[in-house]
Amino acid sequence: MQTYIVLYNAQVVPADAALTIANAGGVFVYAYDAIGVVIARSDDVNFREKLLWDNRIENAASTAGFAIKLRDDIVTDDASGPLLPNSPAPGGDNLSGLQWDMARIHAPEARAITGGSSSVLVGDIDTGLDYTHPDLAPNVDSANSANCLTGIPVPGEVAANDDNGHGTHTAGTIAAAKNTIGIVGVAPNVRIAGIKAGDAAGFFFPEAVVCAFMWAGTHHVDVTNNSYFADPFYLNCHNDPVQRAIWKAEQRAIRFAQSQGVTVVAAAGNFADDLAHPTMDLQSPDNTTPVPRTVHNDCVDIPVEIAGVIGVSAVGDLLMKSFYSSYGVGVIQVAAPGGDSILQRTPAAPNGRVLSTWPSALFLTKCLPARRVMDPSGATYCYQQGTSMASPHVAGVAALIVSGGMKQPGQVAAAIQRTADPTACPADVSPYAFFPSANNGAPQACQGGVGSNSWFGKGLVNAFKAVTAP
Repeated sequence: MQTYIVLYNAQVVPADAALTIANAGGVFVYAYDAIGVVIARSDDVNFREKLLWDNRIENAASTAGFAIKLRDDIVTDDASGPLLPNSPAPGGDNLSGLQWDMARIHAPEARAITGGSSSVLVGDIDTGLDYTHPDLAPNVDSANSANCLTGIPVPGEVAANDDNGHGTHTAGTIAAAKNTIGIVGVAPNVRIAGIKAGDAAGFFFPEAVVCAFMWAGTHHVDVTNNSYFADPFYLNCHNDPVQRAIWKAEQRAIRFAQSQGVTVVAAAGNFADDLAHPTMDLQSPDNTTPVPRTVHNDCVDIPVEIAGVIGVSAVGDLLMKSFYSSYGVGVIQVAAPGGDSILQRTPAAPNGRVLSTWPSALFLTKCLPARRVMDPSGATYCYQQGTSMASPHVAGVAALIVSGGMKQPGQVAAAIQRTADPTACPADVSPYAFFPSANNGAPQACQGGVGSNSWFGKGLVNAFKAVTAP
């Protein structure tokens, strides 16, 4: 039995969809009526061809060969009511001295004014989160958490528990509590929901991504963080008939979430690629054997290249672009700390990486020994690097902006860009000579001027300016 995405021409699911799927030799699993997408299963090798006899169906595709895996280096209130007061969250916790990343975006200064509102909900679309972690537990919203791995949402914090580690790490950067334990997130007073779309091995399948955005759009989520790229491939080609059903379903789900007031923040990826000028994809599909393929500008990285998504590149402690970070004119809106273990080790960042929360159950198995940190309370933390680590900084700043009363995603995105610190292209790109694109081997090059370029977008995100700007 394989799972299929069934995409209808109209953004509505017909009443007889289950019968259509049964007649084609499949099993109806779940319907997303608002976007015209059905999840189905079948063991019939001719299932897709039979479905396409129905002219109401635009396309269908098995998702089995289309998983994308996370890479490290190179992972219950109704929020529609009135905003609650924004209490300051000044000072630091036990391990705050290790958070060079927060200093770089002026998060401590921002938290002296506001730590965000508990009426604001951030959905971390990732591998779930450890709801028992003492730095996350005070802010976890169980009712709005869900496991989406099968394409059918299973609600609750237990269902959304993190068995990979990546989601717990990104969640801590967004919303680790101000409680003396460990670290402090960018927005330590907001609520966070784990929306589990990645499995224990770090694979994200299309049905899970669609489910995650639909869940966010129907559960009062204000901001989502997306530290992954979505299926069917690393780059999704609009004109490929095999991919079309999947990327269009994902696009519809993202746009639905945005239409419901969800600000979507996404990582650019770790391949040192110019996403505005792709030529090769050597990564996909990476749950089997990748097949090299030529790509063009009609091939995009989802979700970062969907209109309205805030694309984030990574920097290190020296505020240089991280050696691995992908980039692109029009793709990157802002930059944020993601770490750089090669070019940007400093006294404040001796290993170059970003510290955040980590599940205690995975501390010895999925966090390398040199990266482990334990708080005196016994809470566990891990150093990681990647644009995956950069994106949640921006999601946290978005949550602070929403806490101030700005709810419309386009306005939130504009505020983040308007208050970023303009950053110029480097005069000397020679440090990047040893880190060409992982896909086409092209040397890294920065295009544009101060305040608008392919590496930093409008500049480095600034939490303090974001909460104080008129």
